[in-house]
Amino acid sequence: MPVGDEAARWATRGSASRVLFVVHNVTSATRLLDVLPLFHDDFRVQLLVTCTESSAFRSGVAELLADTAVPVLPWEQAVETPVSLVISASFGGQLQAFSGKLTVLSHGVGYTKRLAIPDTGYRIPDTGYREPVPSPVFGMSREWLLAEDGEPVADALVLSHPEQYERLRVACPEAAPTAVLAGDPCLDRILAARPYRDRFRRALGLRTGQRLILLNSTWNPESLFGDGGGADVLPSLLPRLTAEFPADEYRLAAVLHPNIWHGHGPGQIRAWLNRARRAGLALVDPLEGWRQSLLAADVVIGDHGSVTYYAAALGTPVLLGAAPLDGLDPGAPVYDFVRDAPRLDTRAELRPQVESLLATHHALPGPAEFASSMPGESAARLRRLFYEFIGIPEPDGPALLEPLPLPPYEPPSRTVPLHVLTRLLGSGEVSVVRHAGHDGEPEGAWEAHTAVPEDTRDPGQLALADLVFRYGEAADPRFGSPAKWTREVLARLPECALACYVTGPDHCTVGTRAGDLLHLTGAPSEADADPAAYASALHAWLAAGKSLGELVDRGMTVRTGPTVHRVRITPEGSRTDHS
Repeated sequence: MPVGDEAARWATRGSASRVLFVVHNVTSATRLLDVLPLFHDDFRVQLLVTCTESSAFRSGVAELLADTAVPVLPWEQAVETPVSLVISASFGGQLQAFSGKLTVLSHGVGYTKRLAIPDTGYRIPDTGYREPVPSPVFGMSREWLLAEDGEPVADALVLSHPEQYERLRVACPEAAPTAVLAGDPCLDRILAARPYRDRFRRALGLRTGQRLILLNSTWNPESLFGDGGGADVLPSLLPRLTAEFPADEYRLAAVLHPNIWHGHGPGQIRAWLNRARRAGLALVDPLEGWRQSLLAADVVIGDHGSVTYYAAALGTPVLLGAAPLDGLDPGAPVYDFVRDAPRLDTRAELRPQVESLLATHHALPGPAEFASSMPGESAARLRRLFYEFIGIPEPDGPALLEPLPLPPYEPPSRTVPLHVLTRLLGSGEVSVVRHAGHDGEPEGAWEAHTAVPEDTRDPGQLALADLVFRYGEAADPRFGSPAKWTREVLARLPECALACYVTGPDHCTVGTRAGDLLHLTGAPSEADADPAAYASALHAWLAAGKSLGELVDRGMTVRTGPTVHRVRITPEGSRTDHS
């Protein structure tokens, strides 16, 4: 249901025009989901979906299709079912087998990458000497665009910019009449969500003064995540990122191409990135969350993939950690971008490169110009095209895309020991720099201590901790209370000076070796850091022999980089002498 031999008998609404979405893999499906809302509220249209099963990346497709709750047809039934319109975001599979008008969308920033036709060998004809030649440009070459009879596969090839038409006209003039300039619905959804950047940042747990570094990788061995291209940089880059960038000044997140995610398996990806995630890296959902993270980012470390190009189109500073040109169309704007964009030198210190880029960044004009020639217009243009092919009038209301959803709250979850540097700056004022890794010995007036989460993967580190902390609800019965938990930790770990139980975004309870129980609370509008950083500042103050009473009376000022936080300290318990 609602198609097949018995449809006329059992379907409640049997006269609707049928629109079939053809899914190649998860990557292409995400672009189809962008335009599915253009058919919302139209009782004249029945949506259907099928999968070509021609992609090497089939994992995740069945689950994604099930989530759409649109009837899924087996391929054999789909090709035999009369439909008015077929929409695909790939040229994979036998698309010419369908009866309806075929529209093909791009599943990236235009058509830029070379990709060989499956089961086709490329060699110079009429010679006995095999020599590889460049693969054709996917979606922009005769090999992909024309059927065996020389006719275009698609009735409409959707382009986002006239430059794509010029390349198409040269590469495959037979398909040029099918070109339709209709913008980029993916980019339009991103642009429409720009006013909500701060919300997306808060969803990732970003605090005042923090910068978000977003790692992005497309798939294939030459990508940032890949182990080809002459260098395997990511395994050594990840621990350096978490060690060199202070945890309270930077947040790290990663967006990986769905072909990486589903090709190797989500469990394997999490296993490979386990240490980085325990050090605070957010692994962003490749289907729902990547666009929001892109809007939230302050800088992107990426490669030749579409997401990095979208970042540049938004004006976000970009450093390329991988920049292969061989697999790109030399005539595409993405080629110029990859050739000219600044590179990340993985042999040099990372933080100075990022901060220099942020200080001197000037957006490259190409990405903003060539990503789409008609931003904000794709919904109207695509719906007009779709309904023309269906053969019925458009609905009366405006054509609208779905707004990007607000992701769930995902603050940093660090379960690795933190190397903490502190420096007393004046009366009640402490500078704190925390690293999820050891970044060398302190110089000058800096002092160092170790802060270890109680749920660390290496329990042996707890015996070496100067400060032990955990995050939880104040009323969690498993720990009794914050006061009881601090007493238990200090009794169990005799070398530990402070125990810190963080119960909210601006509050923690701290127990000291001297028997004090203290509540540390960020002053409204004057503090926005991880409360465990306040506990490290308190540890530095007390370790220097300074008066707790001074902090109780006047409060404490904590600096994390250039950001200043005012913290109120309220004692609880039996001790009254804070001198």
